[in-house]
Amino acid sequence: MAQPLSRIRCIIWFLLLCALAVAAQKPEVQVTHFKNHPARLFYFDDTTVVLYHDAQALTLFRSDNEGKDWKEIDILRGKALMVIPHPYDNRYAFVLTRDKTHYRTSNRGESWQTFAMPAPPALVGAPLSFHADKDKWGHILYQGTECILKSHALTLVVLTDAILQIWYTHDAFGDTPQQLLTQTTKCLYGRNTKVLKDASPNLILCVAFDEKSTNGEHTLSSSRLYASDDYFKTKSIIDFGLGKQGRGVVALGIVSKFMVAALKDISRPDGEMMLYVSVDGKEWGKAKFPHASSSQLRENAYTIVESTTHSLAIDVLLHSNAAVGTLFVSNSNGTYFVEALKDTNRNSDGYVDFEDLYGIEGVGIANVVANAEEVEGRGALKKLRSVITFDDGSSWQPLKAPDTDVDGKPFSCSGGGECSLHLNSVTQAHNFGRIFSSPSPGFVMGVGSVGDHLLRYEDCDTFLSTDAGLTWKMVHKNAHIYEFGDQGSIMVIIDNEEFTSHLRYSWDDGKTWHAVDLGVTIRAQSLTTIPDSTSQKFILTGFLNRQSSTDIGRYAVVFVDFAAMKKRQCTENDFEKWYARTAKGKECLMGHKQWYRRRKPDADCYVGHKFQDPVEHEDNCPCADEDYECDYNYVKEGDKCVSVGPEPIPAGVCAHDRKGTYLGSSGYRLIPGNTCKPPSRGAKDEKVEKDCAKAQPPEGQVTHQTFKFPGPMLQYMYFRNSHTVLVQLDGGQIWQSSNEGYTWSQLNRHDYFIAMYMNPYWNDRAWLITNTRKVYMTTDTGATWIEMQAPMEPNIFGVAAVNFHPKQSDWLIWVGSTDCTRTGGPNCRTEAYYTRDHGRRWSKFDTYVRTCNWARDKGLKIDETEIICESYRDKKGDQMMFVGVNPLQLVIGKEFYSQKTVLFHNVVGFAKFSEYLLVAEIADGANALDLQVSLDGQSFAQGLFPPGMRLDNHAYTILESSTDSVFLHVTMSTVQGAEWGNVLKSNSNGTYYGLSLDHVNRNERGYVDFEKVIGLDGIAVMNVVANPEEAAIHGRKKLQTRITHNDGGSWKSMTPPAKDSLGQSYKCSDATCALHIHGYTERYDARATYSSPSAIGLMMAVGNVGTDLAAYTDSDTFLTRDGGFTWEEVHKDAHLFEFGDSGSVLVMVNDEGPTDHILYSTDEGLNWKEYKFTATGEDPLRVREIITVPQDTSRKFLLLGYPHMRAELVAIHVDFSAITSRKCNFEPDDPQKDDFELWSPSEEREERCLFGRQTLYHRRLRDRNCYIGEKPKVPEKIVKNCECTTSDFECEFNHMRNSAGECVLVEGASPLPNDESCVDGQDFWYERTPYRKIPYSTCEGGIRPDRGTTHICPGIKGHSVMFWMTFLALPFAFTGLVGYYYYRRGGFGGGAIRLPEPGSRSIHHETSFVDTLASIPWFLVGVAGVAYAYITSIKVPFFSDRIQPQRGYRTVPIDEDAQVLRFEDED
Repeated sequence: MAQPLSRIRCIIWFLLLCALAVAAQKPEVQVTHFKNHPARLFYFDDTTVVLYHDAQALTLFRSDNEGKDWKEIDILRGKALMVIPHPYDNRYAFVLTRDKTHYRTSNRGESWQTFAMPAPPALVGAPLSFHADKDKWGHILYQGTECILKSHALTLVVLTDAILQIWYTHDAFGDTPQQLLTQTTKCLYGRNTKVLKDASPNLILCVAFDEKSTNGEHTLSSSRLYASDDYFKTKSIIDFGLGKQGRGVVALGIVSKFMVAALKDISRPDGEMMLYVSVDGKEWGKAKFPHASSSQLRENAYTIVESTTHSLAIDVLLHSNAAVGTLFVSNSNGTYFVEALKDTNRNSDGYVDFEDLYGIEGVGIANVVANAEEVEGRGALKKLRSVITFDDGSSWQPLKAPDTDVDGKPFSCSGGGECSLHLNSVTQAHNFGRIFSSPSPGFVMGVGSVGDHLLRYEDCDTFLSTDAGLTWKMVHKNAHIYEFGDQGSIMVIIDNEEFTSHLRYSWDDGKTWHAVDLGVTIRAQSLTTIPDSTSQKFILTGFLNRQSSTDIGRYAVVFVDFAAMKKRQCTENDFEKWYARTAKGKECLMGHKQWYRRRKPDADCYVGHKFQDPVEHEDNCPCADEDYECDYNYVKEGDKCVSVGPEPIPAGVCAHDRKGTYLGSSGYRLIPGNTCKPPSRGAKDEKVEKDCAKAQPPEGQVTHQTFKFPGPMLQYMYFRNSHTVLVQLDGGQIWQSSNEGYTWSQLNRHDYFIAMYMNPYWNDRAWLITNTRKVYMTTDTGATWIEMQAPMEPNIFGVAAVNFHPKQSDWLIWVGSTDCTRTGGPNCRTEAYYTRDHGRRWSKFDTYVRTCNWARDKGLKIDETEIICESYRDKKGDQMMFVGVNPLQLVIGKEFYSQKTVLFHNVVGFAKFSEYLLVAEIADGANALDLQVSLDGQSFAQGLFPPGMRLDNHAYTILESSTDSVFLHVTMSTVQGAEWGNVLKSNSNGTYYGLSLDHVNRNERGYVDFEKVIGLDGIAVMNVVANPEEAAIHGRKKLQTRITHNDGGSWKSMTPPAKDSLGQSYKCSDATCALHIHGYTERYDARATYSSPSAIGLMMAVGNVGTDLAAYTDSDTFLTRDGGFTWEEVHKDAHLFEFGDSGSVLVMVNDEGPTDHILYSTDEGLNWKEYKFTATGEDPLRVREIITVPQDTSRKFLLLGYPHMRAELVAIHVDFSAITSRKCNFEPDDPQKDDFELWSPSEEREERCLFGRQTLYHRRLRDRNCYIGEKPKVPEKIVKNCECTTSDFECEFNHMRNSAGECVLVEGASPLPNDESCVDGQDFWYERTPYRKIPYSTCEGGIRPDRGTTHICPGIKGHSVMFWMTFLALPFAFTGLVGYYYYRRGGFGGGAIRLPEPGSRSIHHETSFVDTLASIPWFLVGVAGVAYAYITSIKVPFFSDRIQPQRGYRTVPIDEDAQVLRFEDED
């Protein structure tokens, strides 16, 4: 028996030892109860000390053993309003109270000292700002609030106003704080982050006000950004290169190495935001987005998200009525952005579903809204999908779903983009800290679902990736919060959907999981460990159920220690090399591969090395194209970097030999921070030998560059607010220059292009149309062109193939044709499609249409989903044969044409102008035209015209409508060679028209000699036919020029100069002599104008002094600086001319024949210099165009012309950038330094006021040798409103001026009935007279010839029947539709002529160069179309006498709708 008993004893001892061993290997658990959940729980970095902030009780608890034991800090009880750890010194933390006495610790909370401040802390997110340099860790900025008590005079309520102030300390408040600045909103150290090394060590940036306030209230215009290196003993203003306009700063932040300032453009009523970025605090660059002018940044609609040291990432809200954005990523200096990801998910607070994986360069996870269109258009619930990038946002792909769930069962969906993994992200955060990753290299966890889109959080499960997101597996059902410890060797999860009594952990990379009994039942709220995830100890916080709670409270901290399991420490053999990026083709980023030393998954050991972050290793890769970016002075064009102009060179280089060479930039530079290995020879950034002649010349010299195209030009187009220009040739080629014509490249040389379309609403977007379904589009002003497929080939009917939405940049309409030959076909027809994702997906909505467009316009506030079409009634047969036999209906359709309504059954066409929808309807049973107008696309009204001027049998042309009235030209004579008409002007609501000027010249195409002076409201020029009867007989018109300075109220001849350009008197000197100038109808290019949008009052023209206008080749060149009041002849002969740098440079070239030189002036025409652009022996050039950027703010010009008897276009880029290096000073408060003067058009007028007010404008002094640059226009200054005079009135409807200048009733006409309505609380109404007040005038008092007999208003101040008739007939003024078609179909997109609302008296501070539009007669509707170079083999000759006007007069400015913006900084 002894032996069996011995065996039994051994077995018992063995089992006891095993039980003890198992007990020893359990994690240690300890629970501490608290009254409230922590508002903040943080560790002192690289220590075991944790602070627990109870924001409800205003107290603080401390643990020195990672949360196992806790002790309240008694001295802080009831006082701890905010707890702020020092971000760089792990010994310090600060507790701010509501009062002026605060606390700091210098030993991680073991003891606390008080410090006093002059004011309580400001209630902002970050009242303290820290210096990142180790020797300056004690330098701290404190933002406080000085409260001013005041009492209300009528109540006993005491109110407070707050003034924000900044103090600083050099010893972490151990010294006496000094005041830095008052009247401020935020201050930051320039070196606010450790990676920001280029800023001065002492730099401080402050957003402050340049005016003092006693109550804390300031205007936005007084908010500036200040900088100082000596704690504001001296300071400088950062004006961002905008001069006095560099104000309106609303936010300042520092992210990684980037300083970001946000400005609101105070000169614009829509308040567009501008972002400026700097890496040193000295040089600031404007952030340029592909959607910059498109999306128009608005306050609170952009978020700066997690960024790297080599790029800045910003998410911009592009859908104003849905939390959907677009992610943009910058170049290395943070100024040029590219679109990285579209339709990103945001929430209403501006938080974005995007996170970079910790420690893994270039890998990030984001959520996109898959149904963004439905969310925006119909308010549908979001369907979120997760995507991942392995190359820093250059490309994205779905998260690869695991094959099976945790039970080994396959998921119900299978493969592809509709079966991927989707994870909850930042907008649905359920834990402290990062969402997916931790410092444990490569380990990523998330809560999500597999399928088409992300399910609700409660329906999600928990997933794990051990290879930085490349592959995933489900580790547990239901949603859990999670944390990594011991460099990833321990993973801990706990269910947070419901109460639980245990958590789970894994030691083998999630293969197996074990449960730990917590001893309490808790609803988990957070799970964390020390910040570097190197500890085996974790802290769980949560809400206890009733059974687990105590008298202390129902909140608990559960301390869990896995070190108690006493595993062995890993040895060298337990580790492996793990590469961070293994996706094919994505291994290298920023020039290197990245790898870590990581524990093997099956190694049963702990790593240890507490507080030692995982060490990153790099293997450098050979340099590739993606390792380089464009060098300074170069811009991206496709896959190349091209120079923006002559390269600046160091002083002394090429100084003595301009025919020599120098080593210059290749156009590329290695991205800063990139570590790739360059080749021994031929590196992409290697210096290249260049001709000195192509370098930037010494100051005072002009340079040029010549480029010869392989064929004649059809048209050119500039991207607005850009330096990029496109030229379309007759051979189906399109050439692009991104540097104003300095260099050129052919786009997609294997395609045949037939049209170019600039998006008229979004400046950076354009479409190029080929003769197939292939199209190209750009969203970044041509930096990149994306090939796409249209739903069908472009139509052959000459109507616009593409139409753009005024509000949604991605919404387009395409009109193509099918079953058509060159001459038609049995079923030849058009088909119309729309897209809401910029051409990725198309939906067909109608056939047999002539044109379709979005019903909405910038001012026409129709449902933005409505589409309006000119659609043929009978949907069958050959559409080419429909004219006159198949009625054209006007159909409008809501919800993208799904709910259609026929508005009119027989129309000539429709047009949209501002807030009006205008329709030309053919009246039933009559060969007459009715004009209909609507404000909502549903209700229409008709208008009235003077006798003999009805539109039934006249051609008509809308001329202009920017001053609360419409100018309409009605053709009265169509005799060939004797075409002319009368110009009518409307009242303020476009309802009634009266004669403004008769016998106004037009040409055979319906275009009219009418032009406004850009920027000066109410000044316009027209040519009249002085011999209408004679011209009708012999077909030769004598033209005379008339000018108005009161918006057409009266017209007069232009006063000629006293002497010509040679100082000689003119032969014509009697009272019949005047200056006459050639007008719009004679121009080679319709886009040429007398005046400039950036040089107010400056005009040039070709004409003569005499009794009537001489032939063009017998004319000379004239200039005015005051809007046409006084003129001077600047040169003999006719010249083309162009304005540059807001008028500081004028260029002209002989327009009577070939030439080899240009003339230029830098003093507005006082002196002219000659510059020769051809070499000896070269043929002179017949220059047809001088062009520059659309706003005339550049000093670079482009001459386009043809050598003698040759068809190939030649482009000559002429650069005046070096003629002076001094920038003009705009200092209105210091006249001695100011290079500008105040000028008013009333100085030269008989009347001292214009439109009832005196207005002053800034213009450069004529003799100043300086350049203005591309800065915002200086706004005019309204001095005062004036008393009303006769010039503020015009003739009423059915009245005209007689020879004495009096308004009299037109023979056979009847006056309008009196309007007896009493509006706006008026006590009287007045009988009508022959006069009416000019709608745009703001005069007050004075004479009132528009008021007849006075009548007292009735007691109830209602409206008369006439008022309601007037309202219902609201503005009908309608353009000649063909001209509108010619403009819209011409690829220039739709502008909007503004027809103001009735009674409008707003003062337009700016009349843009794009305010007017011409049309041609309605009976030519549909004749003109896009400038097709080729449609079924039709050729366009290059040797036409002139380029036919393709835009009417000019395009029209687009007013963007306001959007909500957000700015978030990172302190």
